[in-house]
Amino acid sequence: MSNLKRQYLEIIIPKLVEKFQYVNKHQIPKLEKIKVSCGLGLNAQNRVFLQKATEELRLITGQQPILTSAKKSVAGFKIREGMPLGLTVTLRREKMYAFLEKFIHLVLPRIRDFRGLNPLNFDKDGNYNLGISEQLVFPEIDYDNVEQRRGFNITIVTTAKNSTESFFLLKEVGLPFAKKE
Repeated sequence: MSNLKRQYLEIIIPKLVEKFQYVNKHQIPKLEKIKVSCGLGLNAQNRVFLQKATEELRLITGQQPILTSAKKSVAGFKIREGMPLGLTVTLRREKMYAFLEKFIHLVLPRIRDFRGLNPLNFDKDGNYNLGISEQLVFPEIDYDNVEQRRGFNITIVTTAKNSTESFFLLKEVGLPFAKKE
């Protein structure tokens, strides 16, 4: 069991129960999954570019990414139905906790001029979204092998009912949020 999961079970759950007065243990919010996605756009047509992006996302997450394709044709963007457009990975259970722990302790401190995560990036269901502008902040990526910078979108899905509960949960897990203004 990872340190983060142990911390959740032993420390965070009692804090959540105390703060929000949950009656049933199933009401307590928990981390459900983490989705890491990378939009490649028209570069996904290039086999070498796609292979390189797939390998980098696999190194970062420890899991093989799925190729996502266009659902509709859009003439203005030169996109046809079925064209590959991006990559996505869904992490659950132990891999999710391992990724989040690595993200909090290794990746976020490596971001230049990092002042904390934006506390306003929650949706109404209590899920948190953030973007990483380049893959070089991940320790698995070798600087010499990178030909092009690629950004990622990371979505942390929780079972919280609203953004207040989710914010408290993620703050206790260790995500460094900037001060609310």
